[in-house]
Amino acid sequence: MPMQPWFADAKLGIFLHYGIYAVDGVPESWSFYNGSVPHEQYMRQLDGFTASRYDPTAWAELFRRAGAKYAVLTARHHDGVALWDTALGDLSVVKRTPAGRDLIGPYAEALREQGLKVGLYYSHSDWNHPDYPSVVHPEPPNEEVATNPYCSPGRGNEDPAAWERFLAYRDGQVRELVENFRPDLLWFDGEWERSEEQWRMRELSEQILAGNPRTVLNARMLSYGDYATPEQGVPIEAPDGPWELCLTVNDSWGYQHKDDNHKSIRQLVRYFTETIAMGGNLLLDVGPKEDGTITPEQASRLEGLGDWIRRNEPAVYGTAAGLPAGHHYGPSTLSADRRTLYLICFDTPRESVAVRGLRNSVRRVTELGTGRELAHRTIGGLGDVPGVLWIDAPEGDAVDAYATVLAVELDGELDLYRGTGRD
Repeated sequence: MPMQPWFADAKLGIFLHYGIYAVDGVPESWSFYNGSVPHEQYMRQLDGFTASRYDPTAWAELFRRAGAKYAVLTARHHDGVALWDTALGDLSVVKRTPAGRDLIGPYAEALREQGLKVGLYYSHSDWNHPDYPSVVHPEPPNEEVATNPYCSPGRGNEDPAAWERFLAYRDGQVRELVENFRPDLLWFDGEWERSEEQWRMRELSEQILAGNPRTVLNARMLSYGDYATPEQGVPIEAPDGPWELCLTVNDSWGYQHKDDNHKSIRQLVRYFTETIAMGGNLLLDVGPKEDGTITPEQASRLEGLGDWIRRNEPAVYGTAAGLPAGHHYGPSTLSADRRTLYLICFDTPRESVAVRGLRNSVRRVTELGTGRELAHRTIGGLGDVPGVLWIDAPEGDAVDAYATVLAVELDGELDLYRGTGRD
């Protein structure tokens, strides 16, 4: 099945790590996995999870204003606590918390009302399930890990019958998500603990696509995934094929009340533009509080990013990766017809902005935010080696507070020189 075209043009998605871990503000699932929080204490958070101010319509409206085209919500993290009324066990917010209701259905409905695609996160692993027989910790175990029965490497002997029961449970929950909520995207995690064959990824993929052939699957489905998912840092070289950078607004995936190290709007604009300039999407993570509200600090950053996107929308949607490194000192994007380059300048341009290796003639250069035309000239060049395009730097109100975008209209499709010059 070919990749769904909406994904490549989405550019921005919102990741939501929402679960019982927000009650105490501890790392989601990992806190009992690595022994930093006793398992019993972690699970007592079930009693404090209310979702009392959960308003998925407000979420969806905020995400639309941020410029996002999709969102991904943690339907079930590694702790096994489902946010919907699963028929496979009672470990859900419906049966075991004061919230007492399904949280996935209203979320999916609210997103679709705002024209956003619906994504759901699901972990292959479940560190609370009685038939999940062993856990392979990704790091060498320290003393706390080694003595914690919930995360000791190789816990017990794997029972083939128990593993079959576990896979039936996992497949059943995924089937519920597909049939009940029709997600456009399933974002899997926890795959590192088993091989592709043990997880039976082929069979799971076939099951999902039989239920909804247009479901997009991420790389945690291993060779059955549609796109790569680097985390927390823009790659130096873009992954092959479609990809998405997962990035937290502060330092935490879920809500942690002590984490106030939020990235600035300027930094988020930088991460975003660097990502789309390499052909990827940014999946920007926020962690709602246990009551379901997104903190003002995180909401304001989504609003600020959205304001910048609206001012520079032609350089975002309907574009592809721009110039390779070395042609322009900053990221760039390219229009779908390959006739307009969008140069992104993070710092205030001084005197001029340069583009190297451009074979095309330039029809016009404008500052995207104001439409003001900028003078330009090409200097140098010899034979088939083009000169350097120099663009007069924008001034005054044409300089954006976060990143200034220059639209370079070409006389045809982009044509670049990539040689070593002439002797």
